[in-house]
Amino acid sequence: MVGAMPPADTLPCDVAGNAYGAKHLHLQLPAPPKQQPADEAECKWYEEEIDDDLKLCYALNSVLHRGASKYQEIALLDTKHFGKALIIDGKMQSTEVDEFIYHESLIHPPLLFHPNPKTVFIMGGGEGSAAREVLRHKTVQRVVMCDIDQEVVDFCRTYLTVNREAFSSDKLCLIINDARVELEKSREKFDVIVGDLADPVEGGPCYQLYTKSFYEHIVKPKLNDHGIFVTQAGPAGVLTHKEVFSSIYNTLKHVFKYVQAYTAHVPSFADTWGWVMASDHPFDLSAQQINERIKDTIVGELAYLSGESLISSTTLNKSVHQSLLNEIHVYTEDDARFVYGHGRACCA
Repeated sequence: MVGAMPPADTLPCDVAGNAYGAKHLHLQLPAPPKQQPADEAECKWYEEEIDDDLKLCYALNSVLHRGASKYQEIALLDTKHFGKALIIDGKMQSTEVDEFIYHESLIHPPLLFHPNPKTVFIMGGGEGSAAREVLRHKTVQRVVMCDIDQEVVDFCRTYLTVNREAFSSDKLCLIINDARVELEKSREKFDVIVGDLADPVEGGPCYQLYTKSFYEHIVKPKLNDHGIFVTQAGPAGVLTHKEVFSSIYNTLKHVFKYVQAYTAHVPSFADTWGWVMASDHPFDLSAQQINERIKDTIVGELAYLSGESLISSTTLNKSVHQSLLNEIHVYTEDDARFVYGHGRACCA
């Protein structure tokens, strides 16, 4: 989640793209003409290119901070509608108003379905919000969060104040490394493994963490008995679910005995988003049983999930449901699918 922070400079900037192949972030905030009315001078917009002929626009109060690492560009924007927003490589990651939808949906379902989750490995998650939600579970004793980008972690630790308690927890082990490499060499096994990764983008290395070989040879062997793997799985709307969501679901079906897809609408993403859980043990709790576990095991109130909403999120609309049933594509290094990832985002 994007939290309160001290204001920073708002000088113009131009940020180039990077080897990850993600969208470029070009922040260009020229001084307004002297004769421009004050109310127009304050009207700045962040535009994100979703497709060749589609953009989303967010009105801004200001650009609070920006930075760059060897891997990606980072910006923290104060939007008029969604509050503070974290942007990485020109792509909306989360906003102050609705990040709880994404992070509660990513973290709590696998930890609630697991009978006694004690150890969790988070791939990515540099923002800190995934770790924050994991640490709300009373049974959790150890959380390993592995993110490749030290600068992103430092940026979020500094400016996303809502996650500072999570970053300072004695239960959190923060590792800066490639998640694939770290998980492969680890001698430890985990009750839950979480993929809080960027979307698979053409030209970037992240798509390799969505492949059948990765799930089969690295993720699954690192799960304890009754272990559960969960991953964010990209856009899952009627018009967007075939980009990667249906393929990730089908790929996991080739590795695990039980696979459960579920979705939620995230307003700042302007789309329905998808997640997929996988295990060799069934997901067979009722809404009442889930509510009991929420009450017994989670510190504080959840803002989005309940037993009823979690169960209902697994009921997909007919179009998406049929696509998942009929999907034959299996994610491999040589045959991958990608979300739209070239193009630009800009502030002006």
